[in-house]
Amino acid sequence: MSTTAPVPHAGSAAGASFELSVSSPQRCEARGALTFATARRARKQGLLVLRSAGRELSIDCGAISHADSAGLAVLLDWLAAARRAGCSLRLQRLPQGVLALAHISAVEELLQKGV
Repeated sequence: MSTTAPVPHAGSAAGASFELSVSSPQRCEARGALTFATARRARKQGLLVLRSAGRELSIDCGAISHADSAGLAVLLDWLAAARRAGCSLRLQRLPQGVLALAHISAVEELLQKGV
């Protein structure tokens, strides 16, 4: 089972986007730009995936091409939503750019540890 929900990047001639592809109820892949332009819909898509995940979910973040502070906020929001729902969430293969933002924001350990 694979579902993909593209999130277009507004204002980009290159058509950068973000998508969350679900390969199983417990596993999905995040790919593309996770930025201010894509954050709102990416957040909603992640929350929908979390609701259907059950007790645990793993998100492979290795294909996130670019992230800004809004993208980091989305990842943190997913973790908070998982915690509230009693779901285990692991963010795997976080890109160096995301980790650098997390380090500056003092949330690197939280992202790497998950909930």
